[in-house]
Amino acid sequence: MIKKSPGSQPERVLVTFEFPSSIWAETVHLVGEFNDWNQHSHVLTRRRDEENWSITLELSAGREYQFRYLVDGQDWYNDWQADKYVPNTFGGDNSVVVT
Repeated sequence: MIKKSPGSQPERVLVTFEFPSSIWAETVHLVGEFNDWNQHSHVLTRRRDEENWSITLELSAGREYQFRYLVDGQDWYNDWQADKYVPNTFGGDNSVVVT
């Protein structure tokens, strides 16, 4: 699930990415164009009182960013409530968030 709100400046958007806790995971990373597909830089967190894993990024407005979730360093998931999807070079799709 993706939630958007105004950022610290007019040309910025706060985007909260949420991954469902119903999918068992030790670690969840947000991997995409905003971090050059780095598989380690954006770790989602989940406190005991929270339903889902989450992370909030401040991104440039008026852009589209491809992304996926990496679970336990090996399993890739899309966000099924993304703004759209585009094919990737691995024969699957990437999620897209539009800011």
